[in-house]
Amino acid sequence: MPPHWRTGDVWAISLSAFCADLGYQAVLAGFPLYLVLDLHQPVALFGVASALSYGGGTFFSLLGGRLGDRWGHRRVAILGNSLIPLLSLSALSTSPSVSIGLLTGGWWFRNLRSPSRRVMLTEAVPDPSARNAAFGFLHALDVGGGALAAVWVLAAVSAHVPYRWIFLATAAPLLASTVALSQARTGVRGPSPSGSLVAGPKRSPLPGARALLLAAALYGFTFYAVGFPILTVAQGGGGPVAGIGAFLLFQAVSAATGYLLPRFLGSTLARGFRELAWLGYGGGALGAVLLAAGYGLHLGLAALLPGVAVLGCGLGVVETLEPSLMSVLRPGSAAGRGFGALAAARSWGVFLGNLLMGLLYGVAPQLAYAYAAAVGAAAGATMLAGVPRARLSDRRLADDG
Repeated sequence: MPPHWRTGDVWAISLSAFCADLGYQAVLAGFPLYLVLDLHQPVALFGVASALSYGGGTFFSLLGGRLGDRWGHRRVAILGNSLIPLLSLSALSTSPSVSIGLLTGGWWFRNLRSPSRRVMLTEAVPDPSARNAAFGFLHALDVGGGALAAVWVLAAVSAHVPYRWIFLATAAPLLASTVALSQARTGVRGPSPSGSLVAGPKRSPLPGARALLLAAALYGFTFYAVGFPILTVAQGGGGPVAGIGAFLLFQAVSAATGYLLPRFLGSTLARGFRELAWLGYGGGALGAVLLAAGYGLHLGLAALLPGVAVLGCGLGVVETLEPSLMSVLRPGSAAGRGFGALAAARSWGVFLGNLLMGLLYGVAPQLAYAYAAAVGAAAGATMLAGVPRARLSDRRLADDG
């Protein structure tokens, strides 16, 4: 029998995520190659494009969480999801500014829907102890779609299909994503008069959320766009095809981590904080170190690809644990704002992080990755410093239980 939390609503939300990544991740994989290799633009401009996407996404994440609390999360999630295909048009113009604008617009609407989609999943899984598994399942299908996107983009790039046709084809799975999301029944209305979005006793926000938000922002400073490793592998090992192959490896490892990890995770907030610090943020830092060493010492694909795999594993841990922890720390009517703040914290960090990565990468790729490793370690240390607050929350949950 399937687990009790794997309901029709969970399937609808997760399949929507699968189709969305099958679409827009193909654009994200190809866009740095299109911008830098086809349009002959500097890598720093790709850093600016990533910064604009994630920086504007900060506002849209906060807006999406608040609008969802007011108008209903299902409505906001479907609205944002339906406008992601703007990025499918980004290779129709040879003007870098137009291409970046379309990519950015689609990404902003993706951020608008993300907090509400997480609230929908939280509402679909009332049992907090099952949410690690539910969010891991969502991430596995989400990134699994990205892995399949990498497969068909790899085949298309190998066959020298123009990027405009590759990107336009992504509109089909993005449309399917919106159709799947519309089948979920959760999030139809905002919070009930009692302030509770999910079953169970009403609880006030718990200590530890600020540490989580600060760590998420710091992780954002090191969460550079995956286009940078794609370019590193392409320029330091095997050309565009190898770069897309690295993207496939990143997505596959991340998806497997999200699916398999929850069965090994602890059930307390304090342990979740430690696991996120060491396995998630620490994994991101280690992956950056491996990429810096591999590129700087000219070790080729044999050294670069393990770094990409470790980055994917770290992301799988982060995408599973961050929302799961926030769903407990900010329950009930605070859920939408909690998830909006979480997405905004990440986006704000990524905005500045990608600007710095683009500038440092232009000086020396290994310098950019060294910066990312240092900030990733700082995110892990921040999360470990929040463990005492998490223990307070665990005691409050035990007293309420």
